[in-house]
Amino acid sequence: MKESASAEMQGEANALIINGNENSESQREANSPSGNESQSREANASIENEHQDRALANDITQLLEGSEPPSSRKYCCIYRVPRDLRKLNGEAYTPQIISIGPFHHGHERLETLEKLKVEYFKRFVKKAERNIKDLVSYIRDRERDIRRCYSETSKLSSDNYVKMIMLDASFIIVFFLISKPPREWGCYQEFTVLPERLRDDILLLENQLPFFIIEGLYNFAFTSCSNYLSFTQLTFEYFAYYNSQKMSHDDPNFETKHLLDLLRTFFLPQSQRLPQRNCGENVRHLYTVSQLHEAGVKFKVSSSKCLFDLKFTNGVLKIPSFKIYRDTESYVRNLVALEQCHYFSNAYFTDYMRVFDFLVDTAKDVDLLVRKGIMVNWLGDSNAVATLCNNLCKHIFILDMNSDYSHLCKDLNTFYEDRRHRWKVILRRDYFSNPWRTTATIAATILLVVTFTQTVCSIISLS
Repeated sequence: MKESASAEMQGEANALIINGNENSESQREANSPSGNESQSREANASIENEHQDRALANDITQLLEGSEPPSSRKYCCIYRVPRDLRKLNGEAYTPQIISIGPFHHGHERLETLEKLKVEYFKRFVKKAERNIKDLVSYIRDRERDIRRCYSETSKLSSDNYVKMIMLDASFIIVFFLISKPPREWGCYQEFTVLPERLRDDILLLENQLPFFIIEGLYNFAFTSCSNYLSFTQLTFEYFAYYNSQKMSHDDPNFETKHLLDLLRTFFLPQSQRLPQRNCGENVRHLYTVSQLHEAGVKFKVSSSKCLFDLKFTNGVLKIPSFKIYRDTESYVRNLVALEQCHYFSNAYFTDYMRVFDFLVDTAKDVDLLVRKGIMVNWLGDSNAVATLCNNLCKHIFILDMNSDYSHLCKDLNTFYEDRRHRWKVILRRDYFSNPWRTTATIAATILLVVTFTQTVCSIISLS
């Protein structure tokens, strides 16, 4: 009986569990959406994701279509100065008087000479063999080539861009022509600023026009004017001061990207092969001019016209003469910036400045170079020149140095670290610097030898 009752109770319990489970499932089904509604939501989410993916794909496609292919980036040659360089001396990279090209176009503080640009364009058109429409068409046909020379895309419309290039290019042409007699183009007296200030601005990296468009416009405007110089010759004559090696404008290998690039070309060796770079050689240290001089290195002015021609042989370091002017810092900084942006693997001017950064540390070093006739200091303040040399290569990223300078620095360091050379200098300085000291040294030496001989003889006689 007990077993039968137990069995009945177990059966009732199982029935309750089953009913409870069925009720729970029914409750969940009641609370959950129907199968059709769930499928509908999933379909809507899938469609929404597809729309998002398609929109993102379109954005990426536009990004790729808007980017310059590698083949076109090779034409870029005019850059914004890197921020690390600019913060050292922003004025050295920023036009102070006139804007040339798109980077500083429209700045209020540079609008003073915009009227002069218009005046010069009037003179240009008056003497040109082409009308304004032809000149505009010439620039317009080359607008794409001009734009890709710049590292940043200009937001100017096509019309405003062509107008800007026209005014700036014609201004540079007339500015150069004014420097040539006869003075049919005018004279510099009409400027409200010194022409030298304008020259400083047209040599800034951010203030350049592609050389090909200025030269092309000049040739297009004066096709049959045989009495005019070629634009290359005109430019060479205007910058003749920097052309110390007398590079010829007729050189078949001549090529330049803009006016600052031309300045760099003037400094590069013209008659010899450029030394190897990217050879894994770098210089971390070089003793200063004063230290090398104390170790016996002699400093002499080189007869070479190439600024980079530093030679060290038989204890003599020959350095071509160079002058420090008011504008030196500006063009040197911009040349270094150009090499950082465009000639990273061929930074020969930067190599030269790095050697001087090592050699010149204090005013004492500057004064020694001035006494030797190597440096001409038109700033007057030796401390200012030393500071200039020390700051020019800050924030410069260079992996190596050209092989000639690398060997030069190693030879100078080896010479300094040889103690024999320093002993020679000490003897020469302290004991043989003038006839009186030489006589006194010789007399003291003879007296010392005689005294030593007498002492030895006395000892021998006593024994």
